[in-house]
Parts: sequence; structure tokens; C-alpha cells
Amino acid sequence: MEKVTEILVEASAEAVEPRFRALAAGEVMEKAPGEIVTVADRDAERIIARRLRDLLPVPVVGEEAVAADPALARALLDEPAAWLVDPVDGTRNFVAGQPSYAVMASLVRGGQAVAAWIWQPCTGTAYTAELGAGAWRNGERLVREKVTTPPESWTGILKTRYFAPPTSHHLLANARALGPLDPGRGAAGIEYPLVATGERDFVLYWRTLPWDHAPGSLLITEAGGRSARFDGSPYLPEPPGGTNGLLVASDPEQWETLREILLKGV
Repeated sequence: MEKVTEILVEASAEAVEPRFRALAAGEVMEKAPGEIVTVADRDAERIIARRLRDLLPVPVVGEEAVAADPALARALLDEPAAWLVDPVDGTRNFVAGQPSYAVMASLVRGGQAVAAWIWQPCTGTAYTAELGAGAWRNGERLVREKVTTPPESWTGILKTRYFAPPTSHHLLANARALGPLDPGRGAAGIEYPLVATGERDFVLYWRTLPWDHAPGSLLITEAGGRSARFDGSPYLPEPPGGTNGLLVASDPEQWETLREILLKGV
């Protein structure tokens, strides 16, 4: 676990942080309509992928490699084990000079995330989780206390960008029964830890790209929370284009109540 954290920290220091608020002209590109990438994303992924393969020689499913060759993501289903890498989670924030970005990785075995790492360079915070062994922040155990307050006091993040407009409006109307909504931070590697540490009570997503959600989902479940599809099935990382919709909550009972409130009539 410590070695992978070191890999992310070193790759970030080498390829990402020197370019924060210092990107040159031509170092930001569009890899697909509406999707941007930077030289920092690509360089960091190459460094991380090489070092992870040295640590455990299994396929590396990186966000930028999959953008170039989508078939690489099949390794999550077809191979006994694979690494998942998001070299800069929150690229738009990074390009805008906003500190809400992270460097992430996870290890998938048998189609399930079994270990996860989130490095937040701007705060110097490392989150790790291992299946059955717990969740940690800078080496200190994270345990999410069960929520005892009423729903109208629950604060959360409702990510409506990828929902159809009618569904988005319906979700926002349902959310009036809850506490204040946070518009989100533009990076799953920032949002999941907010729930794991108790700063927010829930997050609801539609698009669930595996490199974005495998690390945080394991962090949440190992801290005592729940990350599950809208039908209640557990989150499993799968190639883009598969199942979407994910509700993350601080404990299993709260998850059930949130589903009744937020997804009513959806």
C-alpha cells in the first residue's frame, strides 16, 4: 500500500505539480468533444503505469490510454487483475488553476476494487483503502460515524450534469427535502473524501467512469459507508459505456433513506 502511495506522490511531483498554474500554450488539448487533456495527464500516466507494472505486472487501464484505445478497458472484466489509473482527476480544475484535483489509482481483482489510493497534491493528503482492512487518511484510520440527524439536515453533492434535463429537475425537486446542496468540486477524488471524513453526507452521480469511482467507492465502503447503484447492487468498476448511476452515503441506513427521497418518481 505504501509503495503505490509513493509512486503517485513522486509522479505528481515530477509531472503534475510543476505544471500547476504554469501550463504553456499547446499543453492543453481536446481529446474528445468537450473533454480536455493536458501534457501533465499524459506524462503522469506514463510514469505511474510503468512503475505500477514494475510493482505488479498486470495490465494498466489508464484514463488517457483508454481514450486512445477503448479496448484496453476490457482488462477490467477479462483479466484476473488490473491497475486503474486517473493521472489527474479534475483536469478542468487543474487547467483553471484551482486546487481541487487529485492523482488516483486502484487495483482490481476479479472485477472488484481491492485497493485504492487518492493523492491530493495541494493539501498533501493521501487517502488509501484496502478491501477488508479499512480506510486511511495520511496513515490514520477513517471510520464514518452513523448519521443520527434528520434528513432535512443532511448535506450532499448532487451531480446532475449527465442526467437528462427532466430527470435533473426531478432530482433537484426531491432534494428539497434534504439539507443544503453542494454543486460538487469537479473531481471525484475530492468529493468522495468529503463523505468519508464527514464533511458531506452523500453524493449522487450519473456517469461512473471506472478510474473516477473505483478509488472513492472503496474508500467509502471501507470507512463504513455505502456506494451502490440505484437498484442497490454494489458498485463494481467496469469499462465505460456500462451501468451508470451511483449513490454514495455515509452509512447503509442513510443510503436507503436517500434512495427513497432522491429517486422517488425518477
